[in-house]
Amino acid sequence: MNAPLPSRPLWLDLVHGAFGFALVSVAAFSVWAFAAPFFKDFGGELGMYAAIAAVFLGLSGLVLGPLAGGMGRFYMAFLPAFLLYSVVWCAAWFGLKGRTGEWVGIAAGSLAFTLVSMAILGSTRRWLMAALTLFVLQAAGYFAGDWAMYDVWLSKENLAGLKKVDKTQAALLGKLSWGLFYGLGFGAGIGVVFRRARVGA
Repeated sequence: MNAPLPSRPLWLDLVHGAFGFALVSVAAFSVWAFAAPFFKDFGGELGMYAAIAAVFLGLSGLVLGPLAGGMGRFYMAFLPAFLLYSVVWCAAWFGLKGRTGEWVGIAAGSLAFTLVSMAILGSTRRWLMAALTLFVLQAAGYFAGDWAMYDVWLSKENLAGLKKVDKTQAALLGKLSWGLFYGLGFGAGIGVVFRRARVGA
C-alpha cells in the first residue's frame, strides 16, 4: 500500500513526531506518576505497564495521524508495531533488569517497531537505517529522562532538606520529566520511521 510522496519537509515530521508523542508520553507516564499505588493490588508492575501501553496506543493516532497520511493509516501501523515493541521491551526488562534490560529493550524494540510499521505502511526499504535512527533517538530521550528524574529531581542535593510532601512532588515531577524526554526522543524517531515508509527511499 504505497502512499504518494509527502509534501511535508523532514523537519516537520521530526518536530510533529517529537512534540506530539511527548504530549502522549506525559499522559502515559502520568499513570506511573499518579496511579502506581493502585497497581500494587491490581496487576502489579506488569499491570501498570499494560495501562501505560494502553494510553500510548489509544492517544497516539489523535496527534500523530498526519505522519502516516491519516489517523486510520497511522493506527493500522502503529497499533501492532507499538504493541509488539511493548511486549519486547517488557520481556527484556523483566528478563534482564537494570541497564542491560533497558538497552536490550530499546534495541530490540526499535527493530520490531520499525520493521512492522514500515511493512504495514508499504515500504521496508532501508528499514535498518530507520531502526538505527529510532534506536539512537529513543535511547537519547529515555536516558535523558532517567537523568532528569534521578540526577535532578531525586538527587541527594535536591532532596536534602525537603519535607515529605515536597519529596513526593519531586518524584512526581521526575516521572513526568522522564515521560517528556522519552516522548521527545521516541516521537522524533517515529517521525523518521513513518516518513521513510511514506517516501519509500
